[in-house]
Amino acid sequence: MDRHSGKELSERVFLYDTTLRDGAQMEDISFTLEDKLRIVSRLDSLGISLIEGGWPGANPKDREFFARVREIELKHARIAAFGSTRKAGNSVSRDPVVADLLEARTPVVTIFGKSWHLHVRDILGLSREQNLSMIRETVDYLKQNGREVVYDAEHFFDGFDDDPDFALETVRAAREAGADWIVLCDTNGGSLPDAISLATARVAKDVGGALGIHAHNDSELAVANSLAAVLAGARQVHGTINGIGERCGNANLVSVAPNLALKMGFFVMEPAALARLRDSAAFVSELSNRALPKNMPFVGESAFAHKAGVHVHAVRKVSRAYEHIRPELVGNRQRILLSEQSGRSNLVEKARQYGLSLEDGDSHLSTLLARLKEMEYAGYQFEGADASFELLMRQALERTDPFFRIDFFRIAMGRGEKDGYAEATVQVRVGSQSEHTAALGNGPVNALDNALRKALSTFYPEVRHISLLDYKVRVLSGSAGTASRVRVLVESSDGRRKWGTVGVSENVIEASLDALKDSVEHYLLTSGALRHGE
Repeated sequence: MDRHSGKELSERVFLYDTTLRDGAQMEDISFTLEDKLRIVSRLDSLGISLIEGGWPGANPKDREFFARVREIELKHARIAAFGSTRKAGNSVSRDPVVADLLEARTPVVTIFGKSWHLHVRDILGLSREQNLSMIRETVDYLKQNGREVVYDAEHFFDGFDDDPDFALETVRAAREAGADWIVLCDTNGGSLPDAISLATARVAKDVGGALGIHAHNDSELAVANSLAAVLAGARQVHGTINGIGERCGNANLVSVAPNLALKMGFFVMEPAALARLRDSAAFVSELSNRALPKNMPFVGESAFAHKAGVHVHAVRKVSRAYEHIRPELVGNRQRILLSEQSGRSNLVEKARQYGLSLEDGDSHLSTLLARLKEMEYAGYQFEGADASFELLMRQALERTDPFFRIDFFRIAMGRGEKDGYAEATVQVRVGSQSEHTAALGNGPVNALDNALRKALSTFYPEVRHISLLDYKVRVLSGSAGTASRVRVLVESSDGRRKWGTVGVSENVIEASLDALKDSVEHYLLTSGALRHGE
């Protein structure tokens, strides 16, 4: 019986998160101690059952983590320390790795051992019996010290394929020694779902007890393999948030959880927690210093985005015509994209989202559609610049005047005594009044951004809340060399929400200013700012 849900074990699949250990082994990822502690709290709020914190004796940061994490009051999760079976030649009571595992004082300890004869014979140079003794003695010793033991059978599926009797013998040794969970590991990530299913079912039949799956994504099958193992009897799934991990990554729990819950009928977390899945994925992505992939299933920005006109026409009537689940179940939302492939349905649906009145027979539709395709032909792209298109639609439908106009700008670049500098001068006009100012920046675009908001703050103090999050430049055609046309995409935020704008020109500074201008205009328009003088 699960102590949190009251559900029988057969109805529940327990999620075991290894973001902080296996996930942190991914190239270009390095979590700080504070990052790790924040991630623990976020995972606990989702209802994750077990959180693997790392190797307690591997480095000072992990040692400190296990001391600090005890200060966090967890509501759902328990912390696991990770390590290996005792080293050959060591007594288990004197093995430093085992000692570090106990010193971490976690309720759960996860150890890995060898299940593939190739590793035992050719890598470690040990006999079969020596390997089995290492497994038995380590599991037994940890159980005697009051720990719940998760035994990771490393390379189990490769070992099962090579010598099934030996692979089964290793997990049987762990089970007989008292391991609470036997977790079958596709360590090389090369197995196929049918092989995973066959081997897991064999372990369930011959060894029994609580089983888990730990899949890597080298064949892009980690999620599929995890689901196949569950269908064959596994009830614990190891993985990471966003699938980060060694080489090609681990099973992505952000995909595993909704598949198990929404499609296979297992309990993995409360519906309210599942609805926070997208926010949690973005949170871990931010701390990983990586952008959340737009096309990530379930939680990516494009997961429920529709571009083709025929698709939009359909989902406006019945969303499940092109959506496999309701986006809000995982905290996502439907998006209607605008491009040269757009049809009238895209524009009508987009207007509805903006709170504008536009019907299928409206005369503005043809004008807007033609304008959209004309602008995209010139190099504009609105898929990442919704705010710019909203301004375009509002100007066409509401005939509203802009909050401000830019009379002129100038950029000066130079080098001082030590460092280079950029200075931007901008004159803005609001109604009949003008403001002329200058600002420095660490580059021409930053200086321009600073000068524009400095000038506008005289009329609209709230623009100080805007910050530039991302800035991208794409050369649209290389045939003209340095005079080529460029597209600038800017992402901005006020600390609560984010929006994207676009500018296009042969002059990268001018394109940048257009995108920045749209960003500020959109913020003023959608934040309820009063026009100056009203």
